[in-house]
Amino acid sequence: MGNSQSPPANPRFTSATRAFTPHELDHLKSLFASLASQSNSNAKSISLSVFQAYFGLKSYLGERLFNLVIQKRKDDKLIFEDLVIAKSIYEKGTRDEIEEFIFQLVDVNDDGVVARSDLESVVNAILKSVFSEDGSSSYLNVIKVFLNAATFSKDIQGGAEKSMSFEDFRSWCGLLPSVRKFLGSLLVPPEAGRQGSQVPQLVHGENVDPNMVILRKEYAWHLGGALPQQELEEWKLLYHSAFNGLSFNTFLGSVSNSEGPTILIIKDKEDCIYGGYASQPWDRHGDFYGDMKSFLFQLYPRASIFKPTGANNNVQWCALNFSSESIPNGIGFGGRANHFGLFLSASFDLGHTFTCTTFGSPSLSKTNTIFPEVIECWGITHRGAQQEKQDAIKGTVLERFKEDRHMLNMVGLANSSE
Repeated sequence: MGNSQSPPANPRFTSATRAFTPHELDHLKSLFASLASQSNSNAKSISLSVFQAYFGLKSYLGERLFNLVIQKRKDDKLIFEDLVIAKSIYEKGTRDEIEEFIFQLVDVNDDGVVARSDLESVVNAILKSVFSEDGSSSYLNVIKVFLNAATFSKDIQGGAEKSMSFEDFRSWCGLLPSVRKFLGSLLVPPEAGRQGSQVPQLVHGENVDPNMVILRKEYAWHLGGALPQQELEEWKLLYHSAFNGLSFNTFLGSVSNSEGPTILIIKDKEDCIYGGYASQPWDRHGDFYGDMKSFLFQLYPRASIFKPTGANNNVQWCALNFSSESIPNGIGFGGRANHFGLFLSASFDLGHTFTCTTFGSPSLSKTNTIFPEVIECWGITHRGAQQEKQDAIKGTVLERFKEDRHMLNMVGLANSSE
């Protein structure tokens, strides 16, 4: 009488299950059962079409991700073990494990080479997914600015073109956090709030010609990758030099009512677009102030974000009506006085940008001296902060009412019906 033996357990699967709580594993089992029942596979596996539909990935990204999840098998069947292993790496893995997985994802041709054409396909697919539009032509210029942030340092055998190394890819993701967030959240269904998919609503007055606004929605998505979720709902145009005048005093007056963070954007006469995110209000100081939430950025001809390095605390600058040369009047970010990462003089017609250790940023324009052509400032509406402020006002009014009633009670008038 022979002994029947069950097949040996997959060691990768056994290890992967340890990354999840029993409740999380039960949820994965329910998810797998639901998707497998829709796949015409006798509920044993998930098909590509069902996988793509559930995760909202109908482009090349869906096919490539599916292929990686099934570990590149040719049977095109995603079994429960595949789902658990992929989720354990993609959602529970170390930073290196997750980014190595994503690096494989952007290898469109699965040939071990990540070339410029691969990144172009990836960025196009991301933009089409985020904006739910055909990106074949309308996003060409935007795709180019994202690709211009990439470095290709790895030689391709037998070819003149270079490819992207893993370190090149990690650096690219660091400059484009919106791309990194999106690619790192693909195994989350869209309706669950996939990171990297949020685009702030851009609001401006009726007198503003939308064609004259520098901040387009794709740029806003790019900047939003460096911000918390609660700051991605609504951005309001507070100042535009073409409508408000090229004036420092007008600028300060326009942004003074904004209690939340602001985004300063400059388009200079070299046709470069760049700026800074200020986490603190623009108030008059005689020295640097601010916190490590601020950052510098580029939008055109290259898209990049430069966060504080911790080298110093010289984050934000706003000086007005100082007579000392050591305290230049104007607004700026990073570096040191008279040698900022980005600076606009109080005349608002001149500024400069230098390599900056505060943010690890290069000169943001083609030249160190900049001549602004258009200046914009957007106020970020922080819904949580707004609610807290409203609650505080209600609380203050209630407390005053209680105090007034107490005084009336003391003099016997609270319940008077005269």
